[in-house]
Amino acid sequence: MRTSSFRFFALACLASGVLLTTGCQRNDVQPNEDVTTAEDRSEDNLETAFSADIMTAARPQDGALNNSPAVAGALELRRIYGTCATRTYDAQTRVLTIDFGSVNCLCPDGRYRRGKIVVAFTTDTPTRRAGAIVTRENYFVNDNQHTATRIFTDLSLSSFTVEVPSASIVRANNGGTHSWTASWTFTRTAGFNTAITADDGYSVTGAASGTNRRGTTYTTTIESPLIKRGDCYKYYVAGTVRITNDRSKAMLLNYDPSGSQACDNTATVTINGRTKTITLR
Repeated sequence: MRTSSFRFFALACLASGVLLTTGCQRNDVQPNEDVTTAEDRSEDNLETAFSADIMTAARPQDGALNNSPAVAGALELRRIYGTCATRTYDAQTRVLTIDFGSVNCLCPDGRYRRGKIVVAFTTDTPTRRAGAIVTRENYFVNDNQHTATRIFTDLSLSSFTVEVPSASIVRANNGGTHSWTASWTFTRTAGFNTAITADDGYSVTGAASGTNRRGTTYTTTIESPLIKRGDCYKYYVAGTVRITNDRSKAMLLNYDPSGSQACDNTATVTINGRTKTITLR
């Protein structure tokens, strides 16, 4: 088992956007405000998942040494962010920085990035039990500015909480601002005794609230725990989430409409008794 808090980051960073991957084909699902909220949650989720992958691979082999090599090696880092970013680690301040520079760079996932992702450990070394605060500095994705503070706390047995006291996505070209807060608990269910992440499993509970880019306030609550498998890094394979806002009735998202827990991009949305299939981004 990896002795680094970054292993739980690999899934935990999903927390601020855990509700999530419903950046979807609209399929005439109404009302529009519900779909906008789901799309906004999706954009956040995809980016936090990317950040988690970076942090997992980029963590230092030795937390006591400046610029200790990344545990995953240079080839793995290139797979994640190509040649776009520079990685540094300051052992004195216990800060890991991934710097994409000041000019947009096209990453392997097809998104342009600039700015920094910063991980500040809150205990002596970046071990599994270490807490951390994850922030962004002048950080943009496809010219949309992402700001967030995420606080990670270990609960032992590889479980943890993630508190998001402040986060936002400011869309380019006056496209509006999505802002939110969130609180999540990730309970470990598999992969306790191995060093790899592919056999990890988590059950996720929690809630978020905020204002979407059209100015509609919303709340989201996980009704049935979301199931995250390490071998399906992009999508949840099961669970339901209810989204309500100040302009319409509730929408229920189901990440496993087939009941098979397949690792795919298919989910359903139910509004006012009507169910539509959507394609996750």
